[in-house]
Amino acid sequence: MKRKQYLGYFLCALMVFLFHMPQKSQAQIFDSIKNKVKEHRLTNGMKIIVLERKEAPVASFHVYSDVGSANETYGITGISHLLEHMAFKGTKTVGTRDYSSEAELLDRLDALYDRIWRQKSQIHPDTVVLAHMQSEFESLRSKAKELVVNNELIDLFMMQGDRGMNAYTSNDATQYTNALPSNRLEFWMAATSDRFLNPVFREFYKEKDVVMEERRLALETRPIGKLIEDFFSMAFKAHPYHHSVVGHMSDLERMTRQDVKAYFRSYYSPSNLVVGIVGDVRASDVFRQADLYFDRIPSGPRPEPIRTIEPEQWGERRVKVIAKSQPILIVGYHRPSVRHEDDYVFDALSNIIGQGRSSWLYKILVKEKKIAIETGSFNGWPGNKYPNLCAFYAVPAKDHTSEECLEVIDEQIERLKTELVSPDELTKYKRNAKKNYINSLKSNSSMAAMLTGYEVLMGDWRALFDDFDRVEAVSAEDIQRIAQTYLVKKNRTVGEVVPEDGMSE
Repeated sequence: MKRKQYLGYFLCALMVFLFHMPQKSQAQIFDSIKNKVKEHRLTNGMKIIVLERKEAPVASFHVYSDVGSANETYGITGISHLLEHMAFKGTKTVGTRDYSSEAELLDRLDALYDRIWRQKSQIHPDTVVLAHMQSEFESLRSKAKELVVNNELIDLFMMQGDRGMNAYTSNDATQYTNALPSNRLEFWMAATSDRFLNPVFREFYKEKDVVMEERRLALETRPIGKLIEDFFSMAFKAHPYHHSVVGHMSDLERMTRQDVKAYFRSYYSPSNLVVGIVGDVRASDVFRQADLYFDRIPSGPRPEPIRTIEPEQWGERRVKVIAKSQPILIVGYHRPSVRHEDDYVFDALSNIIGQGRSSWLYKILVKEKKIAIETGSFNGWPGNKYPNLCAFYAVPAKDHTSEECLEVIDEQIERLKTELVSPDELTKYKRNAKKNYINSLKSNSSMAAMLTGYEVLMGDWRALFDDFDRVEAVSAEDIQRIAQTYLVKKNRTVGEVVPEDGMSE
């Protein structure tokens, strides 16, 4: 039998054991895992967190960059996501046939692109000059493309057995993942440190086109995409959660490679990165190699924190998107950040009222009254590093309206304020939350993600091991209290898709 199968059986047994063991013993199990985690800070400020697991000869690697779309300002929205795309384009030695020649062409492209936009920005652009410059620009792009070795960085990782190479950008962070045989540790160190030490944002203008097409497909041609973008812009009038991760089209069109280089220098210094490695490695080897490879990256100051705090909302806000679509309703209430002591109370409230077929909203809207075909809730939306939203949604059934659904949602929220959730409902939430927590411990990749995420969001990866207690501490009275405090009309935004044919004149 393979060692992976042994690990699976062990973890299943561990889950059963944890649910039925005394709470004191559970704490001992978590303390045992916590005590195996080792950390090391490099002289340039980067932090490395390692959890040794010897069950299989593999390891997961996670780089958490503490930068997301919330860090963007007007004019460069979408740059975090675009930079994530550029991270796979290679370095000064990977992805190129002749870097010195390529670098010269890239600089010429940047200068010409700036001239093109300056001409376009004039009151009366010279179309002849523009056409000439655009032709020259495409010629330079073709020459630069001839020097590119397509996907060389990705191919190198695949050749080393990588089965988890990926990246994703959120409102709060940008994260890069790999899953490799554990004897490829030094390869990962060398290749990944080179990505942060010597990035080359080649094929920048081609990748911008890719991202702009993503925006068209995800937002501009989908009614729900339009609604969510307008909903956030209404719910957050000050905090940068108000713009989407993909950014505004005009910003993407005007963005330059120099913008990306400057953004990278500001937010990708070692002091703003946390690395998590979980698997069949020795912490001492990891730290030694990290000192060798990652410590060569020059240090820099941590970026200035976001200054803007979303102010108190003074009254209900509403937004409507008119589209050829069925109606869709979203209702969002402002709530504190993930660091607030009531974070898991919001999680419980959201779960009980709006998640799953046994939730209050599903039972009433879909099963009993049949006025919706789908309903649910979001918590910590669109991010949770900063004050965010607890939200509910519904898709009205045929011949029913968003207002009917909103009326029922309001009734159930008022019910939360006047009666306590039942002991069975609270127990079910806690059981599922704990099960999900234990499941997350099974995977090397999820553990690496959680260790780095808690280190950044909570200030210490050790907070991860307090979640069991935080879930257990939630009470019915807590849920009623936050419903009374936060789920009030003054504190909410209501958004809906209005079918184009159903609009009155």
